[in-house]
Amino acid sequence: MKGYVPPARVSVSNEPLPITRNITITEGISVKDLAEKLEIRAKDLIARLLARGVFATINQTLDAELASEMARFFGAETNVITFEEQAAKDMGEAASAEETAPETGPRPPVVTIMGHVDHGKTTLLDAIRSTNVAGGEAGGITQHIGAYKVTIMDEASPAYGRQIVFLDTPGHEAFTRMRARGAKATDIVVLVVAADDGVMPQTIEAIDHAHAAEVPIIVAVNKIDKPDALPDRVKKQLGDRGLLPEEWGGKTVFVDVSAKQKTNLNLLMEMICLTADLQELKASPERAANGVVLEAKLDRGRGPVATVLVQNGTLRTGDNFVVGNVYGKVRAMFDDRGGQLQEATPSTPVEILGMEGLPQAGDQFVVVVDRDKARGISEYREMKAREATLAKSSRVSLEGLAEQIKTAGVKELNIILKGDVGGSVEVLSDLLAKLSNDKVRLKVLRSGVGAITESDVLLASASNAIIIGFNVRPERKAQELAEQEKVDIRLHSIIYELQDEIKRAMSGLLEPTFKETHQGRAEVLETFRIPKVGTIAGSRVLEGLIKRDSEVRLLRDNVVIFKGKVGSLRRFKDDASEVRSGMECGISIANYGDIKKGDVIEAFVTEQVAAEVIA
Repeated sequence: MKGYVPPARVSVSNEPLPITRNITITEGISVKDLAEKLEIRAKDLIARLLARGVFATINQTLDAELASEMARFFGAETNVITFEEQAAKDMGEAASAEETAPETGPRPPVVTIMGHVDHGKTTLLDAIRSTNVAGGEAGGITQHIGAYKVTIMDEASPAYGRQIVFLDTPGHEAFTRMRARGAKATDIVVLVVAADDGVMPQTIEAIDHAHAAEVPIIVAVNKIDKPDALPDRVKKQLGDRGLLPEEWGGKTVFVDVSAKQKTNLNLLMEMICLTADLQELKASPERAANGVVLEAKLDRGRGPVATVLVQNGTLRTGDNFVVGNVYGKVRAMFDDRGGQLQEATPSTPVEILGMEGLPQAGDQFVVVVDRDKARGISEYREMKAREATLAKSSRVSLEGLAEQIKTAGVKELNIILKGDVGGSVEVLSDLLAKLSNDKVRLKVLRSGVGAITESDVLLASASNAIIIGFNVRPERKAQELAEQEKVDIRLHSIIYELQDEIKRAMSGLLEPTFKETHQGRAEVLETFRIPKVGTIAGSRVLEGLIKRDSEVRLLRDNVVIFKGKVGSLRRFKDDASEVRSGMECGISIANYGDIKKGDVIEAFVTEQVAAEVIA
């Protein structure tokens, strides 16, 4: 075309500009956002990336190193912060920009119950909540973090009407990491020490966790109703470790309690409130919520479910959020007693539904306005996590080669680990890795949350691995496939037993063990509440048979809810000694009544057999 002058081609100078300013960028910043911060055109930044050999679009995320390099080229030094820090900063700026900034007010204290295994932590919490949590835990020990909100209802107490949030952390030594996580989310630690037992290894460990988290400690000397209780001995032992009682001139509050007799529980709660008042705990209910994930699990009916402690702001149904490398929208919220909530104020533990994946326990939870931004951050973090895993698995060095040659005679035991919640799986993976010795090396091929599936059995078969299920059961088809492929599935609900079995197997000293013989399965069609008898499960036997003397396991979504014996077995109105496949019957489970429609009752018999060495 006559007179047409083509536009000048974009030329990119190879000379960096002198550093004249400082900018703050977040992890996973997009090309568009970086260009805005640098006050340049996005196409100039894309051209510079192209010159460096990076093909990028305007919405593509950049890692911190590359973004910093680009910023330096355009004359700016960078300060890299996390997405959570940026969200908190934006919230603070928005609050100060408003004429009426969100009011900060007092919030309930978050109290972590710590102490040695079997010193009565969960029983103490039960007494405070007037419920029975310990009864539902395997072997009477706590293996997950529980979070509960309690309101003081004693009108004579000066703290009447105030609320306290309790976190109950496991006492067994293998759950060090989970307890450390509990301490990080807390304002006050209540250290439970049994008066008849004194200071034990995990008591000292709990003190270390509390000191590391820099939180005040209140000591609850439990079991003072026992005849051999020596509360003064506990005070002396703790005084030697820097926790000197107030009556002895120290600064630590000691309260003598009895969880069984419910002695001095109000005094303990008053001391917690007093300690909280001295800390002046405040939060802004009007701002967007942030918090921490205490536990996460995969529920077959509801998908990924996370227990979140809201630390600041108010979380509402419908909020978009980022938690670790997962994003989502709050579809529903439930409190610690299963009631549905529309909003959760500061210091409220809630179960939330609506995540796109399963977060890690301990991840920061942040509410965001822009769902696309949340998705971008989560995808960026997922990519970085995948890169780190690949780099870890593919890295080979001469030292590693020498190690392989040296350990050629070492027997390797492959393990596939499945658990009911993320925290347990993480802890057990660490525990199994530490059990390796110079003769047997344990290798966790796969770990995950949920029931044992066919793909787990196929992987175990191909890699000659054993499957360990912690508080979960194999799906029916997976069980059949395991029997067909001769894959060893070991099911446990108590960590001591799992640890001991693996240790004995590795040393070739497995003693005769108890083997379960599967008898049958029945599905609960309807439940009936009969006075003086309890809950009767109207059931149909799906396979095998159920006997009156059978041991039974109650399954809900393939997770073991309760293990016990058949209380009574009836066909119509008559007692029956056994009920076979295809028939309907009424089953009651001895000392247990929380049976729901759709549950599966699995009958088995336990017999002692000589064990095979698995390693």
